[in-house]
Amino acid sequence: MFTGIITDLGTITAIDPGANFRVQIQTQYDTGRIPLGASIACNGVCLTNIETGQTKNMDWFAVQISEETRAKTTAGAWAVGTQLNLERALALGEELGGHLVLGHVDGVAQVKSIETIQDSTVITITPPAELLPFIAPKGSVCLDGISLTVNAAVLDTFTITLVPHTLSCTNFQNLHPGSLLNIEVDMIARYLARIMSART
Repeated sequence: MFTGIITDLGTITAIDPGANFRVQIQTQYDTGRIPLGASIACNGVCLTNIETGQTKNMDWFAVQISEETRAKTTAGAWAVGTQLNLERALALGEELGGHLVLGHVDGVAQVKSIETIQDSTVITITPPAELLPFIAPKGSVCLDGISLTVNAAVLDTFTITLVPHTLSCTNFQNLHPGSLLNIEVDMIARYLARIMSART
């Protein structure tokens, strides 16, 4: 379980595309304190730490990414140098600063436009059509692991607003029209829709 509050911006330093598709990620985390088997959200994808180490005094951890995950998320396009929003799993008793996030990506959305208004950045996003019913104004959505509030939902798009801090501390500073984002809809909306469909 995560909250969508990014705590580090990692960088992929190595990829072994073999059967297990191993990805090594440089991080500011103290990897000596990350146990094997721990869950880490990488651009919103819940992945399992399989190894940690240090190279040239830089900490890193490694994950394996299944073919299913690569096919259903942006992980299939990750490369050496790709920056990833990172968040370690939530511990009981910690502050819930964003919203409850599972790290189970529902699909891939696309950035339609980016506009700067005063100090804020307004991004218009086109989600997969099947996810539109789960996105509501003032509701929560997770994009590349970041907990965000939906400003408006119009036709086949929705908008979010980033304050400068969020932009500077995440890989959203690299976004451009056409960029692809992992999207996870609010779990309450997902389960409510399932309950309602079961009643019909």
